Amino acid sequence: MPEVIVGTIVLGLLLSPQLLAGFLAKRTGRNFWFWFSISFLIPIISLIILVFLEDKNPKSAGYKLADHVGKD
Repeated sequence: MPEVIVGTIVLGLLLSPQLLAGFLAKRTGRNFWFWFSISFLIPIISLIILVFLEDKNPKSAGYKLADHVGKD
């Protein structure tokens, strides 16, 4: 029984960069499975790329400005 618990914890730690990349991609409007699989090849680099890519999700574009506030 302890082997199952340890195995589950180790598997979770090994898959954490891939899951993080997938969820970060999904949040920014990109394909979860594509970035999940790319993260197996280049785990840290894919996370850095995702952080610096432009957000494609229209919901997180920001707040609507008041009429009297300029967009400059």
